[in-house]
Amino acid sequence: MKNKVVIITGGASGIGEATAALFAAEGARVVVSDIQEEKGKAVVERIKKNGGNAAFFKADVSVAEENEALVNFAIETYGKLDIAVNNAGIGGEANKIADMSLEGWHKVISVNLDSLFYGMKYQIPAMQKNGGGSIVNISSILGSVGFMGSAGYVAAKHAALGITKTAALEYSSENIRVNAVGPAFIDTPLLDQLDDDLKQQLVAMHPIGRFGKGKEVAELILWLGSDKASFATGAYYPIDGGYLAR
Repeated sequence: MKNKVVIITGGASGIGEATAALFAAEGARVVVSDIQEEKGKAVVERIKKNGGNAAFFKADVSVAEENEALVNFAIETYGKLDIAVNNAGIGGEANKIADMSLEGWHKVISVNLDSLFYGMKYQIPAMQKNGGGSIVNISSILGSVGFMGSAGYVAAKHAALGITKTAALEYSSENIRVNAVGPAFIDTPLLDQLDDDLKQQLVAMHPIGRFGKGKEVAELILWLGSDKASFATGAYYPIDGGYLAR
């Protein structure tokens, strides 16, 4: 990762924060992006304190122009773009389909799916100028199975696999690899809103007997971003403690 330039959206907490720290520790120059400016800047400061190279850029991934500005910032700051980790996302409104608000549906689709299109629309041309690159889109185990009360999230995460495969087909000949990662329930701030009983029910759905850790997902993302994964493209990599094996 030495001197590689990577953008990580949703980098202020959870999987994004763990991924930013790991890439920086391996020598990458990291652009941490999030809508949470204070937390994002704190992540950058921790990276710098540990000897890494990072910069923060505030962006709302559901807005096309802010994705473009993020890519431009990476190039202006570090001169190029080698890797993009499209990680930002929300759980969204928890309701059955007939009870879900139109606003709730549109918001989760915008943040979790439109963001992937917007991100890649501007990331890919930057990588073309650089002679190639790697894009890792963060989907979910719910990119391949259903989950009651989360129709918008499940739909967006399924769609993330489709757009990932299509991008891989379109750009593999230009040395741009595109893959998707499917975490199960990871111990991140997204789970903080759940009560203890529900958390224990969710833990029981993982044969390994616990939630995953952000750094465990980050290790897979790091591999996919690196040249060690040079033959990996268009694929979906669950990391789920056995969730999908049930």
